[in-house]
Amino acid sequence: MRPALLILLAFTTAAVARDDGRYANSPLKPWFDSLRSARGFCCSDADGRETEYEIRDSRYWVPINGVWTQVPDDAVITGPNRVGRPMVWLDPLQNIRCFIPGPGL
Repeated sequence: MRPALLILLAFTTAAVARDDGRYANSPLKPWFDSLRSARGFCCSDADGRETEYEIRDSRYWVPINGVWTQVPDDAVITGPNRVGRPMVWLDPLQNIRCFIPGPGL
């Protein structure tokens, strides 16, 4: 399969995975929709997943598909976490797009 077709397929799949309306009435929906890291908007609660995390040498690490992965500095959201649980958002290629830590470890 051609690389360009794979990329197009990945982005088409991502568009289908967007918020399906389950959280339309959540009071936190506007906050989720406004979340962004230096990598861009995180999308929505429906696109993120609750996660655990560790801090190693002052860097965040999260499990992605069973493998502990270092969170890029530009993916970390430093504002207040209004949902109170750590969450991670991935791009279609399973790279970390956004991460917001929960309350301290």
